[in-house]
Amino acid sequence: MRYFIEFAYNGKDYFGFQVQPNAISIQETLDKSLSLLLRDSIEIVGAGRTDSGVHAKQMYAHFDTEVEFDVQATIQKLNSFLPKDIAIFRIIPVHADAHARFDATSRTYEYHITTFKDVFNINGSWKVNHKLDLDLMNEACKILFEYIDFECFSKVHTDVRTFNCKITEAYWQQNENQIIFTISADRFLRNMVRAIVGTLVNVGIHKTSLEDFRNIIESKNRSKAGFSVPAHGLYLTKVKYPYI
Repeated sequence: MRYFIEFAYNGKDYFGFQVQPNAISIQETLDKSLSLLLRDSIEIVGAGRTDSGVHAKQMYAHFDTEVEFDVQATIQKLNSFLPKDIAIFRIIPVHADAHARFDATSRTYEYHITTFKDVFNINGSWKVNHKLDLDLMNEACKILFEYIDFECFSKVHTDVRTFNCKITEAYWQQNENQIIFTISADRFLRNMVRAIVGTLVNVGIHKTSLEDFRNIIESKNRSKAGFSVPAHGLYLTKVKYPYI
């Protein structure tokens, strides 16, 4: 039987989602907890791979087991057993071919910036000292919709076959001292969101013009784009599927 699991995590103390040698990951932590509670060898498959320090407000994974279990009781036991920085929301029976990674139709990320030294949110947002021109940054966001090849924002030497992504929304908004960037697409390349944010921040401080931004995308060259912003401000916030 195949199940989807919906969960969230604070990535501060983890070396990303995927299992890593000699490092603690979200995937390894969940595998061990599910295996222990279900008394079965469980290996989850995630909807994606978040990097070290990145958070998820909504993440999905699937796993297989022939063990019968009470779903609600297992959720309660998991939440009691897991570390305080991982929370389980739902366990959902799905069809045998359902796949948490390949069946996702869209993913949404947020990047959080703060304009003041917020001592209560030092691990959840990036402090920026410069004044940002959000209107200009939102103009640059519109340029993203004109392209599908985003090699310029991808980590180099990755194993992907294509750098094509269909971005469906991208915008900045500010609420008092908090600035949030939201972006949705059918898929994301490794380090893509953090590289886009870094490049847009350069637009916001008038270091990079709108024409420069367009030229960066067309260059397909990572070295032309901006810096990769810190991981701790990045959140995976939504993953969509056609059947749940």
